[in-house]
Amino acid sequence: MFAQIADGIFLLPTGELTFLLSWFGAVAYTLQIYYDFSGYSDMAIGLGKMFGFRFLENFNYPYISRSVTEFWRRWHISLSSWFRDYVYIPLGGNRCSAGRHICNLLVIWGLTGFWHGANFTFLAWGLYFGVLLIIEKYAVAQYLDRMPRALTHLYALFFIVIGWVLFRSDSLSYALGYLRVMFTPSRTVDPLIVEYLMRFWPYLLCGVVLSAPLYPRLAKGRVFALLSNPLLGVLFILCVMSLLGSSYNPFIYFRF
Repeated sequence: MFAQIADGIFLLPTGELTFLLSWFGAVAYTLQIYYDFSGYSDMAIGLGKMFGFRFLENFNYPYISRSVTEFWRRWHISLSSWFRDYVYIPLGGNRCSAGRHICNLLVIWGLTGFWHGANFTFLAWGLYFGVLLIIEKYAVAQYLDRMPRALTHLYALFFIVIGWVLFRSDSLSYALGYLRVMFTPSRTVDPLIVEYLMRFWPYLLCGVVLSAPLYPRLAKGRVFALLSNPLLGVLFILCVMSLLGSSYNPFIYFRF
């Protein structure tokens, strides 16, 4: 459902976008890519257990992060760990001068972007996060530690959403045009937003709520433990019904 929203909005020319519609599309894609990537990882973990293999958790509720640094400790952990162990540390990691460390980070994040595809949008996405991590490390980390949790959470989400616009856009020119609309405030409420909210509000609500570690906390309760299996069974049936009634939409990660 998030894909229908994000794809519909990102297919529009930037001249037809409005301030609110552009943010709505970016947030929809933020949810889509999380549930897509995290979902295929969880299925791999479950299938692995069926055959006696144990795979580590790959996504640890990344959208509750309070900094971009924390986000990358929680997002796609296997990829981040591989680049850390086989590229970053051999280059010298952070056990070197500040200048060399900055260079190492830029190399790592340039390669991370290039790993996703030979498109300038991916390279820009990787370097974007590399620059943010450098700024956090050398300029703002001490201030983030002192700020209220709500503010640091909004700070992290803001820059994460901006990054996903670069990742989703088909070209760098489209990404820049899209971002320009996002930073051009207006009071116009596009009818398309109203349509999407009317059709998909339950999915959007669940998507936002379940991106936080609500389920693990509820699972600790005795009553929830008794009801969890029947509840999960019903949800599974509803998901299958939804998939059968929708058009084919493959995993985003099949592109990479």
